Amino acid sequence: MATADAEVSRTKAWLMAARPQTLPAGASPVIVGTAVAVQAGVFAPLPAVAALLGALLLQVGTNFANDYYDAVKGTDTAEREGFTRVTAGGLIEPASVKRAMAATYALAMVVGLYLVWVGGLPILVVGLSSIAAGVAYTGGPYPYGYRGLGDLFVFVYFGLVAVVGTYYVQAAATLPGVEPLTVGIPAGTVTAAALVASLPAAGLSTAILVVNNIRDRESDAEAGKKTLAVLLGYTASRVEFGLLVGMAYVVPVVFALDPGFGLPALLPLVTLPLAVTVGKTVLTRTDGAALNPALERTGQLLALHSVLFAAGLIL
Repeated sequence: MATADAEVSRTKAWLMAARPQTLPAGASPVIVGTAVAVQAGVFAPLPAVAALLGALLLQVGTNFANDYYDAVKGTDTAEREGFTRVTAGGLIEPASVKRAMAATYALAMVVGLYLVWVGGLPILVVGLSSIAAGVAYTGGPYPYGYRGLGDLFVFVYFGLVAVVGTYYVQAAATLPGVEPLTVGIPAGTVTAAALVASLPAAGLSTAILVVNNIRDRESDAEAGKKTLAVLLGYTASRVEFGLLVGMAYVVPVVFALDPGFGLPALLPLVTLPLAVTVGKTVLTRTDGAALNPALERTGQLLALHSVLFAAGLIL
């Protein structure tokens, strides 16, 4: 239930708001993008670390935004089966959560200044649009997360953009002839390998949201929040989950068939038993008692798959 325990400490409440269990969704694509950079010989440590820090700050800022806006819009109620939200639960006053959101995004922008220096206008566009997308997911007059577009946002920003962007800033920092504050996209800074490598992280990150939305489908529908699960129903949402997770296991096979990568790219297949276990739960249950643990295990699957995929690409 979303109603909070009155004895929760202030520190624990802020940790609950930041939702550290979601950080694999921010870190995993950066790990994969860095692995592609290492394999291609364009690894740059400072841009890699900055990309990781920026991604984590954007993740936490978006968590604060969702906590705040879902509460003030009345979407989070006592009937919600998900993890406790601190604003709706009365653990932290709404204004404080909103200030934390703004401060976290501001820190992300500070980190982003260095990345913009390295990667130029493309990174400026990516960074500002990421913040705007994080806020507009549940905030503003037309939150797109309430209109069935949340899955697309996660797929694009927590997969394609994050992996390719991580590769881009490292390639821009190391390839000859790329000047700071570049306006265009220099040759060699965006590759087909980076784009294809982004698909598993994109799929598994979106799968986390699908599990969340299957669990909350009934309460979201009552609150007028039209997630894709509300629009499609349980069966189609489960098909979506299967396709997203399945894609994460097809892509390593594609890389393994490329002589430039070879059999080590198959390392993520070690996580298949975990994927099957989570899939069985998602296919048969809709209650929080089952899907809350499944949500955490999907996050673990994303992290393990990404680390093993990165290791396979490097090897």
